[in-house]
Amino acid sequence: MSSQRTGPHLPQTRGALSSGVIGFLRGDGVLPDPAAARSAEPYGDDLQLALYVCYELHYRGFAGVDADLEWDPALLGVRAALEDRFLTALRRDATETASLDDILAGLLVEPVRGTGLSWFLRDEGELRHLRDYAVQRSLYHLKEADPHAWVLPRLSGRAKAGMAAVEYDEFGAGRADRVHAQLFADLMTDLGLDTTYGRYLDEGCAPMLALVNLMSLFGLHRALRGALVGHFAAVEITSSPASRRLAGAMKRTGAGPAAEFFYTEHVEADAVHEQVVRRDVIGGLLDDEPDLSADIAFGITATSYLEDRLGDHLLAHWQV
Repeated sequence: MSSQRTGPHLPQTRGALSSGVIGFLRGDGVLPDPAAARSAEPYGDDLQLALYVCYELHYRGFAGVDADLEWDPALLGVRAALEDRFLTALRRDATETASLDDILAGLLVEPVRGTGLSWFLRDEGELRHLRDYAVQRSLYHLKEADPHAWVLPRLSGRAKAGMAAVEYDEFGAGRADRVHAQLFADLMTDLGLDTTYGRYLDEGCAPMLALVNLMSLFGLHRALRGALVGHFAAVEITSSPASRRLAGAMKRTGAGPAAEFFYTEHVEADAVHEQVVRRDVIGGLLDDEPDLSADIAFGITATSYLEDRLGDHLLAHWQV
């Protein structure tokens, strides 16, 4: 086996599960017993980092790690146990009894005065908060839209066409300088941050790791295609108003033109995307597979649940 030369470095371990997975990839450790995942904290640092590292092999991999380990049977067995622990917890905790139509309608409701992350950053955030926020979000935004691309082969007709149209915009509509991952790298430059892919994995908190893992979990499993569409809908429908607040935060603090532009671009683009996702992606998928309605609803509620966990974590850290 030959190790790949490029990619981020393997992160520091955070417990027995992540230590076993990272040691195995490094070539000097033994994989953990899959049964150990059953007693792990499902949203904790150790399980979420171990799962993130497993998933990253399907994206850019790690420097010094053989690319063939992406499909190592023993490692996939450990990953399956980690996924089961995480997914079981989400199905227990991210519950919603409302209909899918009501859930979607609820996403469109903006409070007169909110209390979440984007509200805090708009009204009170300082540059240090915006840097902290960008560090966390870089775990996703430097590969923005990549996890969602996994669902394209699992869709057909109107749903596939709508999803592809939105993804085309996310990937810059044919222009490398407008790829949203590049726009976020430009934002990071304005904030004085390192734009290297995977640079801040060690700084990534468990709630942020869980959010990125959610996308990979839904995207990599065909059986969860409905949940991935639900996740995508939650992101696109709520993005425009939140991005407007974050653009305001960047402008108020003088973060820089690229930092402000990343969010103003999302205000405009996601206002259009929201319509396409609701009408074509969700509507088309339900026309083809109406039994996936509950899965779509689960994807939305799981996303909201994990976003709230991230918000609570960062706000508690900032407001000490």
